[in-house]
Amino acid sequence: QVQLVESGGGLVQAGGSLRLSCAASGRTFSSAAMAWFRQAPGKEREFVAGISWSGGNIEYVASVKGRFTISKDSAKNTVYLRMNSLKPEDTAVYYCAADPWSSQVRLGRGAYVYWGQGTQVTVSS
Repeated sequence: QVQLVESGGGLVQAGGSLRLSCAASGRTFSSAAMAWFRQAPGKEREFVAGISWSGGNIEYVASVKGRFTISKDSAKNTVYLRMNSLKPEDTAVYYCAADPWSSQVRLGRGAYVYWGQGTQVTVSS
């Protein structure tokens, strides 16, 4: 059974930092592109950041460039999202996702087959 388990969410003040982790089990994702999405109340789930299996292709949504950093540890089957300079508009449920059919990052939600349960990030002003 494939599982993606996120952790690291929480409540933080504006300007603060958090690091999200996504641990994959049940299958090797060494050849999968991995991504983080987020969904705020009343809004569509949006792509935040993605990383290819090699780590050589990384994409970010414009609103987080320069503040968020995605990375992976293939030996641990874990993907991270370091979030700095957090803003209230970053408040959302953050989801980890895996695209096992592409070695490169795809931005569309439909490309991702496996999803975690989500972790809440709340940024207070």
